[in-house]
Amino acid sequence: MADQLYLSLWFPNFRLIALPQAIVSVLRQFALISGDKRVAAASTYPLGFTESPTYQRIYVNDDRSEENADSTIENAVAEATEQMHDDMAYEFEMKWKLWSPSIQDTPEGMDSEGGLDTVWIQTPSTVRVLGFGPEFDDASFDQNGHIRIDFGLDTPWVLEDAELDDAATFHIQKNVEMLLAFTLLVEKHCGISSRLLWTESGEPLAQKLIDRLQRVN
Repeated sequence: MADQLYLSLWFPNFRLIALPQAIVSVLRQFALISGDKRVAAASTYPLGFTESPTYQRIYVNDDRSEENADSTIENAVAEATEQMHDDMAYEFEMKWKLWSPSIQDTPEGMDSEGGLDTVWIQTPSTVRVLGFGPEFDDASFDQNGHIRIDFGLDTPWVLEDAELDDAATFHIQKNVEMLLAFTLLVEKHCGISSRLLWTESGEPLAQKLIDRLQRVN
């Protein structure tokens, strides 16, 4: 069953005034892995996630857009965090491309069961980086981290519904390598005191991968 995947980060002696630079540092590490230095969207939430955003901007990132300069990491974070409050959270969306299976018609003249073939393609996936004020959502950063990265569903790293042949194993490994590379960059360059990669169900991702392999081997 698909599970939500998060990475929580804690910083030593953390203060709200340090949050924008910490977010910038994390986003820069993600950009090194994704190859895209632009923010896709930014939002600011007051009090808790049940409240409507007080600030929201969705960027149009293409070669013709005048927003390209605005959507750089430094500019997007500076604009969204212009008003800093203890009871607010600041969310930034970026994208990377993960491998996923796509069922396509088999080209004429090629043999494939049922005329369909599995092709692995790189698909854009949204990652949300959230920085929490110390009073946001009843000080939940004690559990969530000062910064929390939301990777979405863990499907790209587990792919429970896909047939685990050599191609699937290879591309899952590529996705895992990207996730680990990002995590190691954050650990090395962002000055964190601790980190936790966790799923909403509480089941460790590593255990899910092991169980997945054991079911087919």
